Amino acid sequence: MHVAVMFEFGTLNGGEHSMLACLERLTGEFEFTAIAPASGPLADALAERNVTHQPFDVRDPSGERREPSSLRSELLELVTENQADLLHANSLSMSRLTGSLGDRVPVQRTGHLRDIVKLSRAAVADLNRNDRLVAVSEATNRFHVERGLHAARTVVLHNGVDLERFRPRPRTGGLQRELGVDPAARIALVVGQIGLRKGQDVLAAAVAHVDVPDLHVVLVGERLSQKAESVAFERAIADGFAAAGWPDRLHRLGYRDDVPWLMNEADLLIHPAKQEPLGRVLLEAAASGLPIVATDVGGTREILEEDAAWLVPAGDARTLATATTTVMADERERRARAERARAEVELRFDADLAARRLGEFWRETCP
Repeated sequence: MHVAVMFEFGTLNGGEHSMLACLERLTGEFEFTAIAPASGPLADALAERNVTHQPFDVRDPSGERREPSSLRSELLELVTENQADLLHANSLSMSRLTGSLGDRVPVQRTGHLRDIVKLSRAAVADLNRNDRLVAVSEATNRFHVERGLHAARTVVLHNGVDLERFRPRPRTGGLQRELGVDPAARIALVVGQIGLRKGQDVLAAAVAHVDVPDLHVVLVGERLSQKAESVAFERAIADGFAAAGWPDRLHRLGYRDDVPWLMNEADLLIHPAKQEPLGRVLLEAAASGLPIVATDVGGTREILEEDAAWLVPAGDARTLATATTTVMADERERRARAERARAEVELRFDADLAARRLGEFWRETCP
């Protein structure tokens, strides 16, 4: 079975990593073609995995999104050339594009819903023109069905995590050396794209109330948006740490491809997201045995119950600060909850299981 998978961005974030993990595990059972931006980290990752890559960019060289009619015409040509059995869109935006093709596309169309965002009626109508859809969590599915998505065509398939790549390992102290901080310093890791939905501004407001004198915050991720408000948001994070008297305790590492190592070196993951369909970073931290403080939003409770992590309301800087202080004061409880989280992901979120379920979904859609 030949599946053409559409990617919107050329970067490697949660959605791209999740799909690549499935492609790796299903190669041999399926033939894959990636329809994706011509260059970038994703293109490099596809080449490393020997996945056939047909360039397709939704944005022009200036970064502006191309006209929908132009995108549809080019996509129809690519699909016809590919002679794939099924076209799968790896994001909500790409699922809308495949749906907007209507009956002109000669193959079955499926797509992933990886976002909880309000959509126009036109956007929901486009999504409903696909043959079937995958929501990454019950929360994501419920949100969109309540707004008009066809429930009968949508299934929930959770993402998975590589339990060997992300697993507990002895700490080396290498991260403290890299940062140039005291070897005994404790580290809270924050992983995610820099943006409003990820809530790093709430953490910046919280640190003034965190009572852990030797705690350093390591921020992993980049700002992809070039909009003025996004630039201002990023600047406000640093300003918040400085105002709290923490200018030397915030460490910006940008994009890293050694997140498993970082998780083994850290003491805590803080995930202050304001919305989270199903946090891949939460799966990775749980698999790594890293204690977690996270906001209780979206699909987070589908991964973590309160006995496996510390869950706090979104946007509540004071409660986030209190939880962080409490967690860092109780090593025994940190270890106990981290062990429960690891056991849960072993049971329900193994990447092999996630790939197998997606493969079954494709076969059912296009027998």
